[in-house]
Amino acid sequence: MTNQKLKVLVVGLGQMGKSHALAYHAHPGFEIVVLVNRSTPTLPEELSGYPLRNDYAAALAEFSPDVVSVATHTNTHADMAVAALESGAHVFVEKPLAANVADAERVVAAAKANGRKLVIGYILRHHPSWMRMIAESRSLGGPYVFRMNLNQQSSGAAWDIHRSIMQTTSPIVDCGVHYVDVMCQITDSRPVEVRGMGVGLAQGLPKGMYNYGHFQVLFEDGSVGWYEAGWGPMMSETAFFVKDVISPNGSVSIVMDEGASSASLDAHTKTSRLRVHHAGTDAKGGFTRSDDWLDMHDEPDHQMLCDREQDFVYRAITEDLDLARHMDDAVTSLKICLAADESVRTGQAVKL
Repeated sequence: MTNQKLKVLVVGLGQMGKSHALAYHAHPGFEIVVLVNRSTPTLPEELSGYPLRNDYAAALAEFSPDVVSVATHTNTHADMAVAALESGAHVFVEKPLAANVADAERVVAAAKANGRKLVIGYILRHHPSWMRMIAESRSLGGPYVFRMNLNQQSSGAAWDIHRSIMQTTSPIVDCGVHYVDVMCQITDSRPVEVRGMGVGLAQGLPKGMYNYGHFQVLFEDGSVGWYEAGWGPMMSETAFFVKDVISPNGSVSIVMDEGASSASLDAHTKTSRLRVHHAGTDAKGGFTRSDDWLDMHDEPDHQMLCDREQDFVYRAITEDLDLARHMDDAVTSLKICLAADESVRTGQAVKL
């Protein structure tokens, strides 16, 4: 298989779907055979020459791809992924894996039953700066306090995208799975309880939906964390990006460049600098070691991260990588975020 290009069907050509399609277009090991979208999208020049279809099931049967890339709305992920897996294709699916835990487990089961690879779009797992942050945090030792958020002051087209996502998925589920996954990678402890709260600050949202949410997660080892996500033109730009890990031995923090915009896609992943603080003190109570500043300005941008992510898909298939932990972690982070969503809606803490 390494000597032959893998045929790819890309379904969903929104912001992320286009980026993934561009990654397949540029990768020497992939060949896009068809693009699928319910409506006719505006495509970059690089993608304009590929066949375009509107019916996913028909395209799957017509083109018999080796790989299917799913970047549609969350509530369609499970059925599309399972159909692809049962057709014999490997699957890349954007996060969240599914709209509920049962569907997520159904997709994982289909991948195992059909002997196919399933990669979930946890893009931060392919980001060198986030990998370094996780390693530095683990080296400090727990228990940990996790302080994380990603608020976006969205307007115009960006707000249209957010409103579309919120037809089915809240901000704390859509974005939260990334950062809960980071928490779980650092602590390696079992989550035991989730507490959430949220409020709808925008008009015209579906009944029960909210565009601002916040939750707390408690881990078995005593670690605790919070995550906050708000979308919309009313959101504040103040402290919109907080990524902080604290332990008894110090802390690791992402420090953004002054003036970064919450609406910038690159600002959601680019770290600028890591600050590693060491808590050790001498007999007089002074710090024995100054903070370490790790410069991350040469890190990949958003498209380069998508390129890395799809290269991982290629290696997972051609090198037969074991994805059992990858799939389990995706289900675990989804469970936590869906528990937070349940807590928001019921007003009750959720035991895991």
